[in-house]
Amino acid sequence: MTTPPPSLPTPTSAFGARVRAWDWRRALSPTGNTGDAVFRAALFACALLVLLLVGAMIAAMASNSRLSLREYGFGFLTSSEWNPVSGQFGALPFIYGTIISSLLALVISVPISLGVAVFLVEQAPRRLARPITFLVELLAAIPSVVYGLWGIFVLAPLLRRYVEPPLQKWLGWTPFFQGTITGIGLLTGGIILAIMITPIISAVVRDVLAAVPVTQREAALALGATRWETTRVVLANGGPGIAGAIILGLGRAIGETMAVTMVIGNRAQISASLFEPSYTIASVIANEFTEATEAIYLSALVELGLILFLVTFIINAAARLLVWSVTRSTSGTARA
Repeated sequence: MTTPPPSLPTPTSAFGARVRAWDWRRALSPTGNTGDAVFRAALFACALLVLLLVGAMIAAMASNSRLSLREYGFGFLTSSEWNPVSGQFGALPFIYGTIISSLLALVISVPISLGVAVFLVEQAPRRLARPITFLVELLAAIPSVVYGLWGIFVLAPLLRRYVEPPLQKWLGWTPFFQGTITGIGLLTGGIILAIMITPIISAVVRDVLAAVPVTQREAALALGATRWETTRVVLANGGPGIAGAIILGLGRAIGETMAVTMVIGNRAQISASLFEPSYTIASVIANEFTEATEAIYLSALVELGLILFLVTFIINAAARLLVWSVTRSTSGTARA
């Protein structure tokens, strides 16, 4: 008596077997533990929520600025006329004010921030480095409106009496230091921004320099290098991270609102003089958003916000990539 051949599984039964064999806990967690799987799924949902929020913000601003995009197109970025009465809107004066004030802040802040970071990591004893680090980071915790008030009542009078007159006397032959001296303008806004971004750049550069392996310093000293030459070796190894810190500070300066609004003068013009008032993208949004009664006016302000958001997003992403690259390279060197 011959036995019948075994029956082949049907597609439906094979699919059911695969479904029964699939373990959702094993798929979500390598350990197969239920708690680990739930925890990993919750973390993934949180990370996904952040991405969804960023995408929703971009989509909302793009949707509310469609009228301005359709009306002006690329000319919105190149036009210098901003007249809500006649319905003419151009972003060039605000882009100019944002770029110049931010670059001026970097010119002032970067040398100070590098000096502070090098001193804390390479020169200062531990009992002195800790309180100085606390005081530097305390500057980042001060609200921007406090910086603005200090700029109006303290910094602007000091610049008007003791700084801007000598600059105009000795450098007035250049277009950068001409015009009426009022203490309110691009120079004041740039100095306020420099004070605000100094703790950010200093903190990141300090972490980058501290991440450089000690063996790099020991090797330089063993070859007869001085302390300054050893510091140059450390700075060279941390170059990408330092660049990332500077770009991160630039992103902070571009997005600053209240402090700059209170001291920059808020005039939509393009002038080479640092003494003249100017306007930034963040300042015009803060000043005029409540006055935007016309649809095209509101759409133009939202488009300015979209431009500022995209620029800041790109700058911060570039800074994070640079810091990540130097951290990975230093950790690889340490393992080697």
